[in-house]
Amino acid sequence: MKIKLNELLQNIKTIAILGNENVGISSICFDSRQATDNSLYIAQKGSLHDGHDFINQSISLGAIAIVCEKLPKNILSGITYVQVENASESLGYIASSFYNNPSEELSLVGITGTNGKTTSVSLLHNLFRSMNIRCGMLSTVENKINDAVLPSTHTTPDAIALNKILREMVDEGCEYCFMEVSSHALTQNRTAGLCFKGAVFSNLTHDHIDYHKTFEAYLKAKKSFFDSLSTDAFALTNIDDKNGNVMLQNTKAQKHTYSLKTIADFKCKLIENSFEGLHLIIDEQEVWFEIVGEFNAYNLLGVYATARLLGFDSFEILEKLSSLKAAEGRFEYLANPKEIIAIVDYAHTPDALENVLKTIAEIRTGNEKIITVVGCGGNRDAEKRPVMARIAHELSDILILTSDNPRFENPNEILKQMEKGIPSHSNKQSLIIEQRREAIKTACMLAQKSDVILVAGKGHEKYQEIKGIKHHFDDKEELLKILTKI
Repeated sequence: MKIKLNELLQNIKTIAILGNENVGISSICFDSRQATDNSLYIAQKGSLHDGHDFINQSISLGAIAIVCEKLPKNILSGITYVQVENASESLGYIASSFYNNPSEELSLVGITGTNGKTTSVSLLHNLFRSMNIRCGMLSTVENKINDAVLPSTHTTPDAIALNKILREMVDEGCEYCFMEVSSHALTQNRTAGLCFKGAVFSNLTHDHIDYHKTFEAYLKAKKSFFDSLSTDAFALTNIDDKNGNVMLQNTKAQKHTYSLKTIADFKCKLIENSFEGLHLIIDEQEVWFEIVGEFNAYNLLGVYATARLLGFDSFEILEKLSSLKAAEGRFEYLANPKEIIAIVDYAHTPDALENVLKTIAEIRTGNEKIITVVGCGGNRDAEKRPVMARIAHELSDILILTSDNPRFENPNEILKQMEKGIPSHSNKQSLIIEQRREAIKTACMLAQKSDVILVAGKGHEKYQEIKGIKHHFDDKEELLKILTKI
């Protein structure tokens, strides 16, 4: 199947077109190595490489059309060159057109914010499936088309992969899709050309500053999602977050709010919070949820509000939600023969870690010790390392600093940076054990019946990334193995 180039360029702001606009395009790519006969290659400027340097390589592999911001010096006959202002934005629109605009055939809802995206998307997908509605999901943990699981490599896929999977969802009869929308994806225009039915903002805290450089740039990236919505869409925001109302400024979408603490369109009251779950009042209905923590009360309320805005009945939503569980690796309690409260959580930001530890502190009933095992990832925001150690130290009885995903950094250097967050005069027990397996084992050996072990940072991940290689490592697997043996 071929699509005429001029059809793919309908929504693109072009500066110049050299060559035949009517050539037939059989595939699109932004990696020159993936070019084949009759491909359209989109040359983007990346942080490491400039796609313009690989235009000739794509042509040698069969590309017959090039989209670029800068025309090459040597214009080859038989090749069509399309000059645009923004290649990455153009890629989004081209990908959408190539797959026949699948987002227009779905009610597509995007969730953005620092924390809560994965849990919210997972809950929305499970909620709609429990109501026998065909829907898809795009998340950090996994992608789903109805109940079929697809691998996930990014929080938000690239524009081509994104539109391809959305088309597959439509072809499988999906009516809705719920997706995480990351700040990286927004600044890289991966969602350009998509038609969103709604956008949800959870919260904004210190994260990805290594990429965005400033918190203001991070905030601006999130806000751009809401700024791009149409008048037919809804914008739902958590106004208990100080940046919640910022998201609603300038958006053309219908504005809605949710809150646990102030007046809002959707309100929730927290009655009880225990290791077994949450007792909440939502829309004057008392409901018990098998999900733990005040931060999850926000996630549940946001999910409820989203479903209501999509036109579903309040009672049915709450009835189905009450039987659902949180996403894998999100405040996940592991039953074990030692009756130690073992929790695995993906918390890898200061705010997320504080939320989890404060929840544990609120729930514990007596003198149970809180033992926290935590590290920080390499080649990521270094500023948060001492902050996370300080928070873990303040809110734990015993702290064990360990390796997370060191990537290409020296794990001992990361641990030294984390250690700076621990007060030198502290009497609390703090250990540094680089090997994550040994750190988890030590926590288990130190714990007594009813004590709480929190292993934070990796959650659902089944690997540890060291020098570019992903080695199998599962926090849950390690915890259960050790707690079963000791």
